Amino acid sequence: MQPEPWLRGPIVGLEPGFDPVLAHLLRASQQIREDVEAACGHLTREQVWCRPEMLNPVGFHLKHLAGSSLRLLTYLEGGTLSWQQLTAIPLEKAGEEDTATLLASVNAAFDRYDACIRALAPARFAELREVGRDRIPVTAISLAIHITEHGHRHVGQIVSAAAIARVTGA
Repeated sequence: MQPEPWLRGPIVGLEPGFDPVLAHLLRASQQIREDVEAACGHLTREQVWCRPEMLNPVGFHLKHLAGSSLRLLTYLEGGTLSWQQLTAIPLEKAGEEDTATLLASVNAAFDRYDACIRALAPARFAELREVGRDRIPVTAISLAIHITEHGHRHVGQIVSAAAIARVTGA
């Protein structure tokens, strides 16, 4: 078993002098992916969509993790949410996707995140971005950090809900 990403040393492919804050965000992204895979990789479709103890299903958390990360990335990239992104939010609550499809969507979202982080120059950390319909001003680095913070919150819920789904035999 490998140590957690933050204990694995330099990230392969990063040039010397790459910003250590951004390197840590890449490690946090890797931790999210690994924890999600470990918790959900062997769940059946039924287990992913069951509501153990009336918790939100694992599938919701996986869809929300991917969708919310992509929405926040849109803001980080200086954009505003599209109609398609806005109408997808309520659709995160239900679904029939299988585990592999859900995991692929999380990985795709964090592939985009990693690319964005690799391109974020430290000189741009303080640049303002606008979030939400109220266009709340935040800095680029705050958004970049929040994506992994929010991701880790859902990973905790995914791990718990997946463990309960496995035990209840849904």
